[in-house]
Amino acid sequence: MKSLWSSSALRDWDAALAAYPGVVGGQGVAKLASLDSWYRDELPALIAARRQPHVTLPELVKLTEWKMARGVWRAPNLVLVKGNEPHAVIEASTAALAAVPHPTVPIATLAKLHGIGPATASAAISAFCPESYPFFDELVAAQVPGLGEVKWTMGYYRKYAEALRARAAELGHGWTPAAVERALWAHFGGKASTRADLT
Repeated sequence: MKSLWSSSALRDWDAALAAYPGVVGGQGVAKLASLDSWYRDELPALIAARRQPHVTLPELVKLTEWKMARGVWRAPNLVLVKGNEPHAVIEASTAALAAVPHPTVPIATLAKLHGIGPATASAAISAFCPESYPFFDELVAAQVPGLGEVKWTMGYYRKYAEALRARAAELGHGWTPAAVERALWAHFGGKASTRADLT
């Protein structure tokens, strides 16, 4: 498969991004398409509409379900996420989103919650600020030269996000790091790892 990362042709990137919804639908994972639509089309507006931007516990749970459905399903992590106190989620996410545009503090702040690692935290921050923060996806990271083996650390996320920001800036035309992440994921065809369907 031709590497999308190595292409500087806008048409290649546009085609990959346009294919994203279809690739999501083709994963064969129950509810992924509806969760993905919610994540991309509804959650950002919900967060932005609040006087102090934050996410709620139900939103964090649903966001975690989206992340796991698109990647690897880890039921114990979801149990941990659901066990967070609602007020703790609001407090942590308010502080995290207030720290934008620092490259890592928003992710690290939200990742202090139970069951939330850098990937899930990045999904929430990306929903609020897609022009600066891409979702931290292992499949995408593996396509970016020079990053090395994926590590779920703030240092690795910083390098990953910087690379996707730079590519978005090179592409121009309204591209964001979040869009670059989706294009790379779609170009690869999604994730073929074993996972359980949502029921």
